[in-house]
Amino acid sequence: MNGTVSALTSRRHKRAVAPTPTAAMSKAPVHGGNNKASFMTWTLHDALHVARHHWIPCFFALCLLFFMGVEYTLRMVPSSAPPFDIGFVSTRSLHLLLASSPQLNTLLAGLNTVFVGMQTTYILWTWLIEGRPRATIAALFMFTCRGILGYSTQLPLPQGFLGSGADFPVGNVSFFLFYSGHVAGSVIASLDMRRKQRWELAWTFDALNLLQAVRLLGTRGHYTIDLAVGVGAGILFDSLAGKYEESKRLSSKVASTTSNGVKEALFP
Repeated sequence: MNGTVSALTSRRHKRAVAPTPTAAMSKAPVHGGNNKASFMTWTLHDALHVARHHWIPCFFALCLLFFMGVEYTLRMVPSSAPPFDIGFVSTRSLHLLLASSPQLNTLLAGLNTVFVGMQTTYILWTWLIEGRPRATIAALFMFTCRGILGYSTQLPLPQGFLGSGADFPVGNVSFFLFYSGHVAGSVIASLDMRRKQRWELAWTFDALNLLQAVRLLGTRGHYTIDLAVGVGAGILFDSLAGKYEESKRLSSKVASTTSNGVKEALFP
């Protein structure tokens, strides 16, 4: 009887400690024990699979090769010449129109300032009224980083800049060019709207943001790179604000668990 029990116990123990199929596979040598470099195992089927199912990275790889050729063959802009900006070239007709019509320039500047006020109101509303500080935290991160970068490398004001007293910053005062806080703030607000499924409002902000970017190029208020990085900055700092909130929630849970453990130890 004791022998039978011992045998059963031994079999149960073996089943309990036997490695799972996943664990066994993870420890198995790759390709029958041949420690080859990864690329040496690629086949034509693998290449076709990548091209079919991962065409976006493949497209970026082609762009990398193309722009490597462009970069090594492009003649640099002389230091005595104004910067080349493809956005300025594309909006040359708008620039001439605004230069010949100061009233229209002022009107568009005023409308743009209203849009900036809409962004600011929404971002503060989410914190003060709805109790969701993520957009506000993202905006604080974004403007702080913008100030550091804008001061670190101060770009020259574009030639042909069309200022207006109705523009923001109000009064046509000096401002940092890199990067666009107008665009980044709008992106932060739009991302928050999407999280709350306020789709119509988000698409409205995106459309107004696009018109804002065209106007800023037309007035030479920003370089194209300022606007492009503004989009990326809005996405980046919204993500960082989310990670900040998540870290605080985890810290709060840990502190709460630790506090309850101490209380239970002291007062069982």
